[in-house]
Amino acid sequence: MRGVTPDTTRAVLSPGEVAPDFDLPVLVGGVKKRFHLREQLEKSCVILAFYPVNWESISARQLSEYQAQRERYFSGSEVVGISVDSIMNTTVWEREIGPLDYPLCSDFWPHGEVSRSYGVFRDRNPLAGTSERAMFVVDRAGRIAFSKVYGLEDLPPFSETLEALRKI
Repeated sequence: MRGVTPDTTRAVLSPGEVAPDFDLPVLVGGVKKRFHLREQLEKSCVILAFYPVNWESISARQLSEYQAQRERYFSGSEVVGISVDSIMNTTVWEREIGPLDYPLCSDFWPHGEVSRSYGVFRDRNPLAGTSERAMFVVDRAGRIAFSKVYGLEDLPPFSETLEALRKI
């Protein structure tokens, strides 16, 4: 059964559901490209890390920790950060906290469309118009293996994501 978070009006996608495909502008190692979920799933499972905004301390810590732990914990999968900030804003921010060698997607236009499709777009304050801090593990078949929404001030623990990856 889908759960509705208190700050969104749409249901958060649950394990077993098909992950909505998307194609977004992305920054990888400082280079702007396009990220298409289905193309990545042909290579590996994907960890979608939605975060509210750039230039926020918890988001910077979260993404920096993914970079530090990426090879050790996430081999065989790809971490993908997603926020509603513009790709230009993300480019400048990544220079400050990075370098990061995994994809950072911009869900800026149409504003929050991917966040809405996963049920994690924030419709109310605080931070209305951004996404929740949420994690989704998508298996290579395109199904959600794990989903969880965290508090805005909470750092998602590695252990939950790693446990989901082990079960795939």
